[in-house]
Amino acid sequence: MKAVAIKEFGGPEGLAVIDIPGPAPAQGQVLIATEAIGVGGVDVVIRSGALAAYGFQEGHIPGGEVAGTVTAVGDGVDPAWVGQRVWAFTGTGGGYVEQAIAPIAEVLPLPASLSAVDAVTIGSSGVVAHFGLSHAHFFSGETVLVRGAAGSIGIMTVQLAARGGARAVAVTTSSPERGRRLRDLGATHVLDRSGEGGEDDPAGYDVIIDVVAGEDMPSFFDRLNPNGRLVVVGAVGGQPPADFGERLMAAFQKSMSFATFSAATIAEPARRAVRMEQFAAAGRGELQTVVHEVLPLEHAVLAHQKMDAGEVFGRIVLTP
Repeated sequence: MKAVAIKEFGGPEGLAVIDIPGPAPAQGQVLIATEAIGVGGVDVVIRSGALAAYGFQEGHIPGGEVAGTVTAVGDGVDPAWVGQRVWAFTGTGGGYVEQAIAPIAEVLPLPASLSAVDAVTIGSSGVVAHFGLSHAHFFSGETVLVRGAAGSIGIMTVQLAARGGARAVAVTTSSPERGRRLRDLGATHVLDRSGEGGEDDPAGYDVIIDVVAGEDMPSFFDRLNPNGRLVVVGAVGGQPPADFGERLMAAFQKSMSFATFSAATIAEPARRAVRMEQFAAAGRGELQTVVHEVLPLEHAVLAHQKMDAGEVFGRIVLTP
């Protein structure tokens, strides 16, 4: 079968289409004929080589979420899954393939009203947005800033914060056009990438959900209200400076908090329940799925070039 692997860490040109044997599901696994494959920010970071110290090696097949039809099951899995349309989390890789393997615990049936493309647009990002806001102890009436709001996680966070009764939902983004689109999704204030905006912007924020991290992250501590919470849910801008905690300590009397969040810390039943609820809401049109572009699997290099260039609003989806 066709797959896309990281032949060499670095730029998108290090990705290559390869032929590998078709897999067979082991105990507790299913085999899925993929119809849609989500291209995530973590795929880009892994491809760059930035996470090589964590065990990722050249030859790795990126991709963490797919949607399609179950074609075979391993021992211990109900055969009734065969033929079902599903979404699945494949882990930190293994998704850029024509046939994907996933553990049955990470497989969910799709409602008839939700396409495979839409499923991989919100399947992972929706969970991160939901539990990221929960991790920040967000509640109705608070002000929220979403840093790096044009990606799939940011877009879902904007929608969920607005639906959750935020008094204001500010976003950082790179252009007025993106700002207009984010307003349509629930944003009330549009800032530039440094966090600057108009005169009517909130003086501070109770919650900042940061998808970017990077060198500029510490400056956003200055935008927190007393008792404000900044939660990093992604690091598409790289690691923050090693001394970022000094900014917090300098504002000791404001009682501000910093945290990271990974969906890996959430128990599988809770993740499953939220995904099922969000899939149903998207199928009813209550949550918007934002697809930047659908490309053939063989065009994974182009997908990553667009990601690196900062062109993507929403999610790029690959199809075999």
